[in-house]
Amino acid sequence: MLRGLNPILSPDLLYILRAMGHGDEIVIADANFPAESTGKQAVRLDGLSATDVVQAVLSVMPLDSFVDDPATTMQVVDNPDTTPPVVEEFQKIIETTADNPVRIATIERFTFYDRAKVAFAIVQTGERRLYGNIILKKGVISP
Repeated sequence: MLRGLNPILSPDLLYILRAMGHGDEIVIADANFPAESTGKQAVRLDGLSATDVVQAVLSVMPLDSFVDDPATTMQVVDNPDTTPPVVEEFQKIIETTADNPVRIATIERFTFYDRAKVAFAIVQTGERRLYGNIILKKGVISP
């Protein structure tokens, strides 16, 4: 155990977050997301909600302030203007935890999958709410 770190942040996840560079992306995915077959690197956090994992990640990782959309979710199929409750929770977490609070952008489902394929890593959670997926772009910590 380490002081000051959320215990959700496993050794593998902490390594990934530290190894990521400015502009690298990490996907926090729900239990239905094809993490193992989509990403270069997957970490499993079964039993944890995506919202708890997003909160833990943003407690240590800066959000990119050099791009318009450092936080992106998947649009609801056939209803892209709908905001699922889990995404509303992501937004609240970003507003209260992120060093760079932003509005979450949305992209079409298959565009989301394409971005996930090139992400630095995918964190598979036990989130059972549909559309509990978000891509976060790492920022910098100023001197």
